[in-house]
Amino acid sequence: MKKYIVLFRGINVGGKNLLPMKALVPLLEQKHFEDVSSYIQSGNVVLKSASDPTEAITKIVLDNFGFSPNIFTLHEDEFSMALTNNPYQTFEGKFVHFYFCHHVIALNQEKMAKYLAGSEVYFVKDKVFYLHAPVGIGRSKLVANIEACLGQSATGRNLNTAKKIITMLGK
Repeated sequence: MKKYIVLFRGINVGGKNLLPMKALVPLLEQKHFEDVSSYIQSGNVVLKSASDPTEAITKIVLDNFGFSPNIFTLHEDEFSMALTNNPYQTFEGKFVHFYFCHHVIALNQEKMAKYLAGSEVYFVKDKVFYLHAPVGIGRSKLVANIEACLGQSATGRNLNTAKKIITMLGK
Protein backbone atom coordinates (compact mmCIF):
# COMPACT_ATOMS: atom_id res chain seq x y z
CA MET A 1 0.00 0.00 0.00
CA LYS A 2 1.27 3.43 -0.95
CA LYS A 3 0.34 6.77 0.56
CA TYR A 4 -1.38 9.25 -1.74
CA ILE A 5 -2.42 12.87 -1.42
CA VAL A 6 -5.67 13.62 -3.20
CA LEU A 7 -6.31 17.31 -3.90
CA PHE A 8 -9.75 18.31 -5.12
CA ARG A 9 -10.19 21.38 -7.28
CA GLY A 10 -13.25 23.61 -7.18
CA ILE A 11 -15.30 21.93 -4.47
CA ASN A 12 -17.36 23.56 -1.71
CA VAL A 13 -17.09 26.99 -3.36
CA GLY A 14 -20.11 29.24 -3.78
CA GLY A 15 -22.57 26.46 -2.98
CA LYS A 16 -21.44 24.36 -5.94
CA ASN A 17 -19.86 20.91 -6.05
CA LEU A 18 -20.57 20.31 -2.40
CA LEU A 19 -18.36 17.55 -1.05
CA PRO A 20 -18.35 17.35 2.74
CA MET A 21 -15.14 15.71 3.88
CA LYS A 22 -16.90 14.15 6.91
CA ALA A 23 -19.19 12.28 4.52
CA LEU A 24 -16.44 11.39 2.03
CA VAL A 25 -14.00 9.77 4.46
CA PRO A 26 -16.27 6.83 5.46
CA LEU A 27 -17.18 6.24 1.81
CA LEU A 28 -13.48 5.95 0.97
CA GLU A 29 -12.96 3.58 3.87
CA GLN A 30 -15.86 1.41 2.64
CA LYS A 31 -14.00 1.05 -0.66
CA HIS A 32 -10.99 -0.35 1.20
CA PHE A 33 -8.77 2.69 1.22
CA GLU A 34 -6.75 2.73 4.44
CA ASP A 35 -5.68 5.40 6.93
CA VAL A 36 -8.00 7.95 5.32
CA SER A 37 -7.86 11.47 6.73
CA SER A 38 -8.90 14.87 5.45
CA TYR A 39 -7.91 18.43 6.15
CA ILE A 40 -10.27 21.40 5.77
CA GLN A 41 -13.20 21.56 3.39
CA SER A 42 -11.19 22.68 0.36
CA GLY A 43 -10.49 19.03 -0.40
CA ASN A 44 -7.27 17.56 0.94
CA VAL A 45 -7.26 13.82 1.57
CA VAL A 46 -4.44 11.51 2.57
CA LEU A 47 -4.92 7.76 2.22
CA LYS A 48 -3.25 4.45 1.50
CA SER A 49 -4.10 2.50 -1.63
CA ALA A 50 -2.67 -0.41 -3.59
CA SER A 51 -2.90 1.67 -6.78
CA ASP A 52 -3.64 5.20 -7.96
CA PRO A 53 -7.02 6.02 -6.39
CA THR A 54 -8.12 8.77 -8.80
CA GLU A 55 -10.57 6.76 -10.89
CA ALA A 56 -12.19 5.07 -7.90
CA ILE A 57 -12.58 8.35 -6.01
CA THR A 58 -14.06 10.06 -9.06
CA LYS A 59 -16.69 7.30 -9.24
CA ILE A 60 -17.41 7.49 -5.49
CA VAL A 61 -18.02 11.24 -5.71
CA LEU A 62 -20.16 10.94 -8.84
CA ASP A 63 -22.28 8.14 -7.38
CA ASN A 64 -22.76 9.78 -3.98
CA PHE A 65 -22.62 13.53 -4.64
CA GLY A 66 -23.66 13.84 -8.28
CA PHE A 67 -20.64 15.45 -9.93
CA SER A 68 -17.22 14.50 -11.28
CA PRO A 69 -14.51 16.38 -9.42
CA ASN A 70 -11.22 17.51 -10.88
CA ILE A 71 -8.72 15.54 -8.80
CA PHE A 72 -4.95 15.89 -8.53
CA THR A 73 -3.39 12.78 -7.03
CA LEU A 74 0.21 12.72 -5.88
CA HIS A 75 2.24 9.93 -4.38
CA GLU A 76 3.74 10.93 -1.03
CA ASP A 77 7.24 11.23 -2.56
CA GLU A 78 5.95 13.61 -5.24
CA PHE A 79 4.26 15.78 -2.63
CA SER A 80 7.32 15.79 -0.38
CA MET A 81 9.51 16.75 -3.33
CA ALA A 82 7.19 19.65 -4.13
CA LEU A 83 7.82 21.01 -0.64
CA THR A 84 11.55 20.39 -0.88
CA ASN A 85 11.70 22.26 -4.21
CA ASN A 86 9.88 25.30 -2.80
CA PRO A 87 12.26 28.28 -3.18
CA TYR A 88 10.15 30.44 -0.84
CA GLN A 89 10.36 28.37 2.35
CA THR A 90 11.48 31.29 4.49
CA PHE A 91 8.40 33.40 3.72
CA GLU A 92 5.15 33.40 5.67
CA GLY A 93 3.07 30.37 4.67
CA LYS A 94 -0.09 32.23 3.74
CA PHE A 95 1.81 34.17 1.06
CA VAL A 96 3.44 31.16 -0.61
CA HIS A 97 1.27 29.09 -2.94
CA PHE A 98 1.72 25.84 -4.81
CA TYR A 99 -0.28 25.19 -7.97
CA PHE A 100 -0.30 21.50 -8.81
CA CYS A 101 -0.87 20.47 -12.44
CA HIS A 102 -1.42 17.18 -14.25
CA HIS A 103 1.35 17.81 -16.80
CA VAL A 104 4.76 19.45 -16.91
CA ILE A 105 4.21 23.19 -17.07
CA ALA A 106 5.02 25.23 -20.17
CA LEU A 107 4.17 28.80 -19.17
CA ASN A 108 2.49 31.20 -21.54
CA GLN A 109 5.05 33.98 -21.11
CA GLU A 110 2.89 36.60 -22.83
CA LYS A 111 0.07 36.05 -20.34
CA MET A 112 2.50 35.88 -17.42
CA ALA A 113 3.87 39.30 -18.36
CA LYS A 114 0.34 40.67 -18.59
CA TYR A 115 -0.85 39.42 -15.19
CA LEU A 116 2.20 39.19 -12.91
CA ALA A 117 2.27 41.98 -10.32
CA GLY A 118 5.55 43.70 -9.48
CA SER A 119 5.50 42.24 -5.98
CA GLU A 120 4.90 38.64 -7.12
CA VAL A 121 7.65 36.18 -7.94
CA TYR A 122 7.33 32.64 -9.22
CA PHE A 123 9.25 29.47 -9.90
CA VAL A 124 8.29 26.44 -11.97
CA LYS A 125 9.51 22.89 -11.39
CA ASP A 126 7.98 20.11 -13.45
CA LYS A 127 4.23 20.00 -12.60
CA VAL A 128 4.31 22.58 -9.79
CA PHE A 129 4.06 26.37 -10.06
CA TYR A 130 5.30 28.19 -6.95
CA LEU A 131 4.13 31.71 -6.23
CA HIS A 132 5.22 34.16 -3.57
CA ALA A 133 2.52 36.84 -3.39
CA PRO A 134 3.49 39.07 -0.44
CA VAL A 135 0.31 41.17 -0.66
CA GLY A 136 -1.91 38.08 -0.87
CA ILE A 137 -3.78 36.40 -3.69
CA GLY A 138 -7.24 37.87 -3.15
CA ARG A 139 -6.79 40.55 -5.80
CA SER A 140 -3.99 38.96 -7.79
CA LYS A 141 -4.61 39.17 -11.53
CA LEU A 142 -2.15 36.32 -11.99
CA VAL A 143 -4.07 34.00 -9.66
CA ALA A 144 -7.36 34.95 -11.29
CA ASN A 145 -5.85 33.89 -14.64
CA ILE A 146 -3.46 31.18 -13.45
CA GLU A 147 -4.81 28.36 -15.62
CA ALA A 148 -4.50 30.47 -18.77
CA CYS A 149 -0.88 31.13 -17.85
CA LEU A 150 -0.20 27.48 -17.05
CA GLY A 151 -2.05 26.19 -20.12
CA GLN A 152 -3.92 23.60 -18.05
CA SER A 153 -6.07 23.13 -14.99
CA ALA A 154 -4.43 23.44 -11.60
CA THR A 155 -5.27 23.37 -7.93
CA GLY A 156 -3.63 25.68 -5.45
CA ARG A 157 -2.62 25.22 -1.83
CA ASN A 158 -0.73 27.59 0.39
CA LEU A 159 2.42 26.59 2.25
CA ASN A 160 0.57 26.31 5.57
CA THR A 161 -1.80 23.73 4.09
CA ALA A 162 1.05 21.88 2.38
CA LYS A 163 2.91 21.64 5.70
CA LYS A 164 -0.20 20.29 7.42
CA ILE A 165 -0.55 17.63 4.72
CA ILE A 166 3.10 16.63 5.26
CA THR A 167 2.36 16.10 8.98
CA MET A 168 -0.63 13.94 8.00
CA LEU A 169 1.81 11.77 6.05
CA GLY A 170 3.82 11.29 9.23
CA LYS A 171 6.84 13.23 7.98
